Amino acid sequence: MNSRCASVSKVIPFSCVDGPGSRLALFLQGCNLRCKNCHNPWTMGRCNDCGECVPQCPHQALSFSDGNVVWHAEACEQCDTCLQMCPQQATPMAQTMSVDEVLRQIRKASLFIEGVTVSGGEATTQLPFVVDLFTAVKADPQLRSLTCLVDSNGLLSETGWQKLLPVCDGVMLDLKAWDSECHIALTGRDNAQIKRSITLLAQRGKLAELRLLVIPGQVDYLLHIDSLAAFIGQLGNVPLRLNAFHAHGVYGEAKSWPSATPQEVETLAQALRERGVTELIFPALYL
Repeated sequence: MNSRCASVSKVIPFSCVDGPGSRLALFLQGCNLRCKNCHNPWTMGRCNDCGECVPQCPHQALSFSDGNVVWHAEACEQCDTCLQMCPQQATPMAQTMSVDEVLRQIRKASLFIEGVTVSGGEATTQLPFVVDLFTAVKADPQLRSLTCLVDSNGLLSETGWQKLLPVCDGVMLDLKAWDSECHIALTGRDNAQIKRSITLLAQRGKLAELRLLVIPGQVDYLLHIDSLAAFIGQLGNVPLRLNAFHAHGVYGEAKSWPSATPQEVETLAQALRERGVTELIFPALYL
């Protein structure tokens, strides 16, 4: 039995967009970046039970009990009022789940999925839980054939990766900007550790996918294309996914940013191809 717990914002039993094949996707609450373009901004913080959302809920799906905000799922209409007004960029709908509780959900879906992806927020901010969960999956005769992937921002230290990689089959990771100054402007943190993580994971054969997000007028990939392409080239045979920004679901100033067009993505792709980066994956759709 494993009772180690995590704060979970959502469980999707069958996802086709969180890694290869059909996967159970577990979204953990809390992140150590503050990306302006985040499409799940309510997963950044942790609810501090301030109660500001309770009187604002139009469906009386929230109450205050013994100093805690309580979510009543049966009354919730998923209108997102609480998410949009939360000063913590959190959600009162997050639930505490143990490893054993998550394993039960995985077992229910196991015949129909190829693996498990832990995402966020940032999955590695709750590293002991992820390590215990993956260890349990690998030890379970019914589940051990499932692949265990992490969707990460790469801020985890080398010591942290050493704990996770023995039970993790791969990591999908974003490089949100090349230059640290641009990265700080977009996310609030520099990207030195992220680049170290990308290199380490590639050396260990655990970098399942590197991703670049094309945000017109905001990212600096083309300004540093020679350095970027050289960095990607030394990683080896790693799939590079080009994603196109759209403003759906984002908060704040990024709501006014224009969506990336197919031509803007192709411009970056062509610049990378000219420098020897050819294993590219393109967006499935543009908004």
